[in-house]
Amino acid sequence: MTTLVDAEVERVRTAVEGLLASWLPGRRWFAGKDGGAPVVTTRLLERVLPGDPALLVAVFDTGADGPYQALIGMCRGSAPVPSEAVIGRLTAPGGPALTLYEATQDPELMTRLLGRFGAEGQGPVRFERLPGSELPLGVPGVASTAEQSNTSVAFADRAMFKVLRRPVPGTSPELELLGALQRAGSVPGAAPLAQVRTTAESPVGAFTLGIVQEFVRSRGDGWAAATGQARACLTGEHRTEAPLGGFAEESYGLGLATARVHTALAEQLGSRPIGGPQSAALLDLLGERLAEGVRSVPQLAPHADALWALHEELRESVRRGRPLLVQRVHGDLHLGQVLRTEQGWVLIDFEGEPGHSPEERRRPQPALRDVAAMLRSFDYAAHHALTEVLGRPPGELRPDDPHAAGMARRATAWAVHNRQAYCAGYAAGGGQDPRRDPLLVRAFEADKAVYEAVYEAHNRPAWLPIPLAAVRRLTEEIRQQN
Repeated sequence: MTTLVDAEVERVRTAVEGLLASWLPGRRWFAGKDGGAPVVTTRLLERVLPGDPALLVAVFDTGADGPYQALIGMCRGSAPVPSEAVIGRLTAPGGPALTLYEATQDPELMTRLLGRFGAEGQGPVRFERLPGSELPLGVPGVASTAEQSNTSVAFADRAMFKVLRRPVPGTSPELELLGALQRAGSVPGAAPLAQVRTTAESPVGAFTLGIVQEFVRSRGDGWAAATGQARACLTGEHRTEAPLGGFAEESYGLGLATARVHTALAEQLGSRPIGGPQSAALLDLLGERLAEGVRSVPQLAPHADALWALHEELRESVRRGRPLLVQRVHGDLHLGQVLRTEQGWVLIDFEGEPGHSPEERRRPQPALRDVAAMLRSFDYAAHHALTEVLGRPPGELRPDDPHAAGMARRATAWAVHNRQAYCAGYAAGGGQDPRRDPLLVRAFEADKAVYEAVYEAHNRPAWLPIPLAAVRRLTEEIRQQN
């Protein structure tokens, strides 16, 4: 293996910002992709593996939503990756051409990276094994093809390396929660094995860049299973009336698993009732997100008054002395974040919503916030299946089409059926019965639907009708109650 010389690394350093600016808008994990080519400012560019190819860690800003991270492979000549993974090429008179590419797409380079953990002579980027952990050295690393806000690389069925595209200041919230679940020992999960971090003395300060955790052997994720069952319901293969038919048994089991995770997190990290100023601060955040959502998505404006009324009703109940019990929670729970295993459902990806600050993700919340997020996911699964059956996105479904309207009613029935089964399982698992606190669940479900509307408006406009329909349903429930 040849080694790229320092002069070649410096050529990359002077050109990488322009290359990243052209490449980033096509990345699923880049939030500013609808704003044209960004202005990239490199904060850290560190060679962490020598040779040809070499591996660079880049941490950079693109404006107010940074920093971001890219793992960049650098080689002479052609890159050993598909063309869509190539970031750009550099040429110089009399010198070899250099190719920069998305390093997670290079299994050999990922294999070498895993061997970097625990090695001597590390600089501002540290690769640290956690105490007692073992890594599958020499195993090729294959990047996941799933749409994710981060990038996951699997090392056979033994370890998973998650590259945090939005580096986290300090310790990752996910590491904190995975460590707590590992200490509890009462629920199956993905034990943390190692982390990549920058030192406090680095140009960017102390950040977590990546996490290695145990690979969870599974039969697939909840999203694929749920949408498959919803399609079967819509096409007449299953009836939603069966008490435990179709997906309802799985939904019940998922409720059990969620409650057990919440119990373990409360035991390890604590829970407490809050009232007064602390409750007001939590409710203020709901209000801030609603206000920002209405500014960002004009279609939410007709529902704003009813949503504000819901917030005020919850605020008034707190003023009358109602305490809110808070603890650390998953923070971004949906059907894509759960895996079906031999031991039952396993929750994964405990980093929280990437669009929220690390401080907000660490803030203790009512456990019913996770429950409300999963209830929204059942609704999404049903309507995703509906669009597959009808062959067109939700924005193109005509209200005067009787066939589509009938299918939509069946999709709603499937979602309601499984939402009820999930709540029943959550209560049976020892969690607070969501059906006994409809006000709090409705408030968090509305907050999640507004978050989804903002996301869809900026990323998948054709899907915006799904969260808008949820907002409309929730506001109608509010009006009927009042």
